[in-house]
Order: sequence, then C-alpha cells, then structure tokens
Amino acid sequence: MSDTETTNGSTEAVTGVPFTLNGSQAYAHEGELLIEAAERHGVHIPRFCHHKRMEPVGMCRMCLVDVDAGRGPGLQPSCMVPVTPDMVVDTESPNSVSAQDGVLELLLANHPLDCPVCDKGGECPLQDNAYAFGPGESRFVEEKRHYEKPIPISDLVYLDRERCILCDRCTRFADEVAGDPLIHFIDRGSATQVNTFPDDPFSSYFSGNTVQICPVGALTASPYRFKARPWDLSAAESTATVDAVGSRVVLQSSRREIVRILGVDSDAVNWGWLSDKERFSYEAAKSADRITEPQIQTEDGDFVSARWSEATDRFVEAIADVDPRRIAVIGGARLSLESQYAWAKLVKSVIKTDNVDCQLGDGLPGPMALGLPRTTIDGACTPGGVVVLLGADPKEVAPTLYLRLRHAIRHDNVTLVEITPRPSGLAHLATASLHPVPGNVGAVLSAVAGEPGSDHGAGVPAEQLQQVRDLLTAGGRPVTVVVGRGNLAESPRYAADAVGTLQSLVPDARFLPMLRRGNVLGALEMGLSPGFLPGGVRRGGGTVDGWEELPQFDGRDTDGILRAAASEKIDTLILLGADPLNDFAYRSHVEEAFANIKNIVAVDTFLTASSKRASVILPAAMSGEHDGTFMNLEGRLSPLRAKVPVPGQVRPDWMIAAGIMNRLGPPSSFRTLVELRQEMAAAVGSLRDVSWNEVDDGADGPLASLERNWVLEFDDPVPPPSSTSTGLRLMVDNKLWDNGTMVTQSDSLSGLVEDAVLRLSPSDARRLNLTEADTAEVDREGVSVSVPVAVEANLPAGVAWMSIRANGFDARELISTDRTVTNLQIRAGRGGQE
Repeated sequence: MSDTETTNGSTEAVTGVPFTLNGSQAYAHEGELLIEAAERHGVHIPRFCHHKRMEPVGMCRMCLVDVDAGRGPGLQPSCMVPVTPDMVVDTESPNSVSAQDGVLELLLANHPLDCPVCDKGGECPLQDNAYAFGPGESRFVEEKRHYEKPIPISDLVYLDRERCILCDRCTRFADEVAGDPLIHFIDRGSATQVNTFPDDPFSSYFSGNTVQICPVGALTASPYRFKARPWDLSAAESTATVDAVGSRVVLQSSRREIVRILGVDSDAVNWGWLSDKERFSYEAAKSADRITEPQIQTEDGDFVSARWSEATDRFVEAIADVDPRRIAVIGGARLSLESQYAWAKLVKSVIKTDNVDCQLGDGLPGPMALGLPRTTIDGACTPGGVVVLLGADPKEVAPTLYLRLRHAIRHDNVTLVEITPRPSGLAHLATASLHPVPGNVGAVLSAVAGEPGSDHGAGVPAEQLQQVRDLLTAGGRPVTVVVGRGNLAESPRYAADAVGTLQSLVPDARFLPMLRRGNVLGALEMGLSPGFLPGGVRRGGGTVDGWEELPQFDGRDTDGILRAAASEKIDTLILLGADPLNDFAYRSHVEEAFANIKNIVAVDTFLTASSKRASVILPAAMSGEHDGTFMNLEGRLSPLRAKVPVPGQVRPDWMIAAGIMNRLGPPSSFRTLVELRQEMAAAVGSLRDVSWNEVDDGADGPLASLERNWVLEFDDPVPPPSSTSTGLRLMVDNKLWDNGTMVTQSDSLSGLVEDAVLRLSPSDARRLNLTEADTAEVDREGVSVSVPVAVEANLPAGVAWMSIRANGFDARELISTDRTVTNLQIRAGRGGQE
C-alpha cells in the first residue's frame, strides 16, 4: 500500500495502512492509534487524557468519533483504537459532534469558572475544546462541587481538586513514567478525586512534569503560581544545563526575567520530560547572592565592586610572569562549548599550562571519557538490547536518562544488568544485580569474566556470576554500558579496571559515559582536561589550528592540583565556575591547598565558599542569558539561547576569556560568536562536519564526531583492599538534591536537601546494636565523629553509605585521602544502645 505526501515542496512515496478519514484517503503506520494518525493528516481530534508518551486509557471520552471497521459506524475512543485496513473514520459526523458536546457539558458541570485567576488560563485545553467543540452553554444550574483549595501535595506542586477532570494524566505519569506512584485516585463515584496518600507527599524528582501535562489548572507549580499570564510570556527553545543529559527546554520570560521552563519533546533526548532540578533551578539567577559586577577583595577581606578594566588587570597580574607549571585551572563544565574553547585556548596556548581539569574528581579518567566506543541514548534503549549499569545511579545523576532507560526496560524488552555499590532507582527492574562492596568491583567483574585467580568474585555466589556472564556474552543483542562514578570514597582506578574487564569480556560493547556535571563532555572535548588538546588530541601528539604555542608538560587533574598546592607547588589557581571547597570529595585536602595558594582568581556567578577566597571575581552569565552550544553525554549538540538580558555588568565567559587574551597578548582572534564558531570548526576535528544552522534550528541536534581510533591502555588492576572483620567500607555518592550552588540559590529547591545520616544494612545495624533513633560514633584513622543512623533495607552488608553535600554533617570528613577505599570503625554512641 502506498500514497504520496508533500513535505517542504518534495513529494515522497509513503506506505502504510490505508483508511478513509473524513472522506479522503489516508495512511497510518502499522499499529498507529487513530488519534495520532489523524493528527499527522491535519485532523485534530479533541482529547484530554491522551498523551503520546504514555499508555492510552480512554478516560475522558473526549476523542469519541465515528469509526466503521467493517461492521457499521459507531462511536469509539480514537486514543484506544489502532488503525486497521480500510477503516472509515468520520470525525465531523453528527454523532461525533453530539458526543463531544455531551462530554464537555458534563466536564464543565462541576468545573469552576475561575479562568481569570487560573494559571492555566490562556493555554488551557479545556478552554480551547469548550470553544471549538463544546455546546456553548450549560443546562446545569445546581451548585458546583467544592473542595479546599489549593492544597500542597509536595513542596513544589499545588492541587486544586475542583478543577480536576480526572483525565488520569498525572497519575499515569507518576506510575508509568517516573515509577513514583505517590499520587492516585481516591474515593468513588462523584466523590472521586486525585490526591496523595495520607502523610505521604508527592516527593518525586519529576513532579513538575505533572503540572506541564495537566490539561486544566488542577496542578500548579509553586514557583510559577501567579507570576505571569501566558500572553505576557515570550519564549525561546534552549537546553537544560544542570546535568549532562542536555534536555531540550523552552525558556519563558516576563518582565526581563525567566519565570518558567517547560520540557520540549526531543525524540532523541528527553521526550519532553524534565527533572524538577532542570525545571525550577532558574530561580538561582534571581538570587540576592548573584554577582553582577566585578569584585576585588580588599586587604581586610571585604569585596568591593570594580570596573572591568581594573578587575581584568588584577586577574592578569595573578598569572603574568608566573611559571605555567605553577598555574592551575579547575572547572569549566558550567560553560558553553564556545566559552570552553575560548578558555582552553587562553589557558593552554596563551598561559601555556596543562594543569586544567573540569571534572573535580567525580567523573571518569579523561582518556576513558573521551576514548570509549560510545553510543547514544537511543542506542542504549535499542529494543531487545542489554544495558549494564556500572557505578552511579542515573536517577540521582542523570534523571531524564533514568526515565528513558526505565521506559526501555518496561516496554522495549531491554535487559538491565546492575553492577552498582547499592541498589539504584532501577533495581526493581533489573534482571541481574551485583553490589560489590567498595574496592571489589574489579574483582567481581574479573570473576564474571572467568579470569584465572579471580577468587569467586569476593563472595558473590557463583550462580549470580554465571547469570551475568550469560547475559553479556549471549550474542545477538547489543550491549551498552552506562558508566559513572558510584562511590566518591574509593579510587577511580576501580571504575577504570571494571571498564577494562568489560571491554575484554564484551569487545563489541558500546559505552555511554554518565558524567554528573552539565556540559562536562564539551569541556573535555574542548581540551579542559590534563594531557589533551581540543578534539581529543593528546598533548604532544598533534597541533591545533590557530594556536601558536602549546603546553610543554602533562598537567594534573583536580586531585593532583590540590595536592601540589598543599605542597606549595601551585602559585595561582583559576576557578571557572568551580567550588572545590564545597564540591571536591577530599575536604581536608582542599582546605590545606587553599591555605597555601598565593593567588586565587575566579570567574563565577555567586560568592561561593571557594570564590570568597579569591582576590578578584569576574561575573559570568548564566543559562538563559547568553547564546552558545551544549554538548550532552552522547555528544549531541543543542543550542543555548539568551532569553533575558544579563544583569548588571555580567558578561559571557567567552568574552571574559577574549578580554584577558587581549591583555596578555597576542590579541584574541575572535570578536563575535560567529567568528569563534568558525575558529572552533577549523581547530576541533570533531566539529568540522557540524552544521551550526542545524544546531541552532533545534530539533534533536546533530552528533559531534567523537569516535576515536584509540586502543585504550589500562594500568595493572588495583588489588582489592584487604578485608576487615569489624569495620565497614564507606560509600559516598551524589543525590539530586544537595547543597550545591544551583540548589541552595533556588528558593523552592533549597528546602528539599535531606539531613545527613549514616545508612547501614539491617544485618550491620543489628550487629552493631544500632537502630534508626541512634547516633553512631564513627572512627576513621584517628578521627572520631558522631553521625545519625538510618537503616536501609536493600543496602548490602559491609557498607556504610552517606550522601555528599547533605545538611548537617559533611560526609567528606570521613573520606580517606590517601587510600583506595575508606574503612570505618562504628560503634553505638550517645542515644544508642550501649
């Protein structure tokens, strides 16, 4: 079966299932729902409950149309009916029109007429459908139903039950998509309503999505309530930058401020879903702590505003005439791709230092992040494939990637093998799970691979090892390894060893580096990593077009920089949107380093713990205030758009780099973003075939050419640490809500950070005679501290788990700085049972 469709003036033959739509011949894809096939042919069928990213339920009945599948016409819900050959559909028949009138009349019987004060007013499908398909008046004169309103069902979402039309969108999203079934229908008959369970709020990382997909004003977001009307908003498509997924978003502004962020349905990336961190962290830009003018620190330690010329002079003085080996740069993942290139050129070609690192110790080794054979998010979600989750929990590190993987496992027959320090958010969907204690992941994977001398996987039962081996080596199914750092309290060498073993076991495996920080892959690709130049070129192994000089030594990563600074081998430290004092795993390490550095200079957006130590701070633009490009964890390029003007004297980071180049000489070779992109395209091999028009046009965005012909060399495996019969091994990982800069500066998010607790397995808690109400005394190499205890049902025995940057106790105080793992001695303390 075939037909022709005209797109952009070209005529193409199409094939599919033939059917008749309103008297005209049409074609549907195999298995396509009638409502979606009609939409493709320009016929809109009204709907409320239907959403193409969720299972159909036929709840609202708004999409009833006349359908004749061979037994005569009859009303059927088009969101539930797949198109069949020769089906005859009439969406404008008297029966269809009457049914739609009736449904709307019933929906409006109890719906409040408060459109002028409803946040959804002006963009409400109920308004639109009532105008286009409704009867025009109601026959009901009775008093409408009333509820208390609004009620907070979480810290971010309010519920107005009077407006709810019971479409089931929010409840389906929470259950099907997010896996957080915390909001549901309760009561029966005319009293049916959506609500949360008693004393159990809608504490989902994805709650804001229910507000976006709600077809009425029943769910509203507390950060946006009453901030603007839809007709007052202007919008621009951009990219979320708070993590490495690079979700596509729409920035909406009013009165020169961003007031709302909505998800865009990018088929390759986020499917329209956002985490609440991506959705609401725009509030940070309006924080009272925002730096909007250059700052210079006075002799008494206070900061005073300065002119750009004066501040830039102070910045240049800190690096001029200093041995490049004694200059270091930390940060860069916050920047756009263009700014990363500009700073890489400044640092490595003008200043000529290779002491540069954008990962701050929680990523993967540079050669691994740049050189592993990679895949895309779509590739990882290939139906029938196998996904190995190695290390980090995507729900905490890359939430929208978590949603994509969850869907693939539940609906596309993807098999999940989980090899993580503790059960991840996807654990309940895993076919096989291994949870090595810190330091043993390499030994466990060696046992999976059947390597000689691999002592049975450090206690893992042989049948579990065999199950994982069979899943990975069965053949005929693509294997994707989603790899990240799952434990900040152990050496990254263990993650490297695990990757090397997996490559030997499954030579055709593809990798998706699950890096935590925003544009961190872009920073690595632009050369903000020791030993590398832009385009993944190894230092000493090539040149960069337009760069006159290059570093003459291989530099240090963040840990090496801070160790060198503690030994007084670093004189000047440049911070590019980085806060090591709050964000690096080894706290004492950082304190000692900062105490010994002669001069710290910063380019930042806020006065952080680290930038407060700087002699000069140059204010940088935030997301939504500058144009540029983002490279996500799969290498996909998408636009960053300036939606609002920068506040005060703020400048984009690439302009700041260009200004410093002009002072140091030779002058910057670019004065505009267009000139900068032209230089990047010539200098960076992975960008030479990129169409910048395709990047700026949006859609899914092109992929940079990141395939390398490297043969990765791995050091000899780190031997597993010796076991201890009485102690526990420390695991410290990241949570979505932490005391990082973007969360603490966002009023609506800062209260979501949990208090610090030391989590133990039930067996370890019993052995130590500790319960939920207790405080433990924790000893680590002569350091003794008191920490509240919680019992985690699914935590493996032998592990003590804490989250970094939680409220109260700082987990970094427990991390050993000079060992591959951290062993703790724990006993009941005050409040515990002696």
